[in-house]
Amino acid sequence: MILNARINGKSMGFYDCIKRRFAAMVSNYGFESEPISVFPLKSSLGRVEGGRAAGGQNLQCYNGRGDIIEATFQGAGGQAFTDMPGRYSGCLHDVLSLNLSNSFERAVFVASMNAVMRHIGYVSNTIHCTGKEQEACAEELCEFMQKCYGRPRIALIGFQPTMAAGLAGLFQLQIVDFDIENIGKEAFGVAILGPEKADDAIRCSDLAFVTGSTVVDGTIERFIRGKSVIFYGVTIASVAEMCGYARFCPCSH
Repeated sequence: MILNARINGKSMGFYDCIKRRFAAMVSNYGFESEPISVFPLKSSLGRVEGGRAAGGQNLQCYNGRGDIIEATFQGAGGQAFTDMPGRYSGCLHDVLSLNLSNSFERAVFVASMNAVMRHIGYVSNTIHCTGKEQEACAEELCEFMQKCYGRPRIALIGFQPTMAAGLAGLFQLQIVDFDIENIGKEAFGVAILGPEKADDAIRCSDLAFVTGSTVVDGTIERFIRGKSVIFYGVTIASVAEMCGYARFCPCSH
């Protein structure tokens, strides 16, 4: 499903539609003037969707150092992964007024949406897993793929080492990443391709397994057109629920 709409004869983009739907929800609950705060987590927690390879080498999903930011709303937390972490405070009306013109604003908006929708019970699993939970997630992923798809050819978009290790041992796998420090390297017998190879990788695969952080970096529309796609991670929790996208994130909180 590609999210777009026409309002008064004018075409609306992906983020305009997301913002409009979230604004309607905020208005319905009377939350416009309610405060929300957003803050970056410590860097040791900000590598979850990137992870580490054997030997402790940092392997990120993005060009640049990314971190997790967390929004809190009336006791509920929602997270988003971004290469532009920072602090933000205001009311939900302010969040809905953001232009979403860069990764920081999109991360604030998405994390806030995750926290608010977590608070009202619309979504769950908006806080990242840590430690050995990531290994359990990778094991569940392999079981899920085998049960639901058999032996699919998979394009992993956004290099997550623990997941990649499990998938590479069982499936025909291609890996695409956005971090120049990873591109051209080999992981678990699979070459890590750059983003310019994403379309080819997806075309040659049966399904795309895509980091939900694409909703923050602004590339998500590239991956929701014409191919079976499953998003992973907490970042896309609310957007996936809102748009009907498949999401895999069994060990998050």
